[in-house]
Amino acid sequence: MRSGKSTKVFEIELLLAAEDELSEAYDWYQEQLPDLGDKFYKEIDHYLYLIYQNPFHFPVKYKSELRAASLNKFPFIIIYWVDEVNRKTFVTSIFHTSRKPKHS
Repeated sequence: MRSGKSTKVFEIELLLAAEDELSEAYDWYQEQLPDLGDKFYKEIDHYLYLIYQNPFHFPVKYKSELRAASLNKFPFIIIYWVDEVNRKTFVTSIFHTSRKPKHS
């Protein structure tokens, strides 16, 4: 199903909070099991690529037009918003689903 929006790629920028959350989660997974952090990072990378290809693919879930991409293999959600004018996507949070996102 198409949203009617252009699906040309948008640049992605991870905000500092999202970078910190990603780093913390990666470190935690690496401590739990060898290579688990790498698997986590690969799944995040896959979802960021999907967002890069079509930032309108995932639904708007939160106030201020924030969209949410739920990962399949790890209990995390990528929260982002799309700046259509400047053709940029800003990732505001990458958080564990048992926690509240930092943007709310």
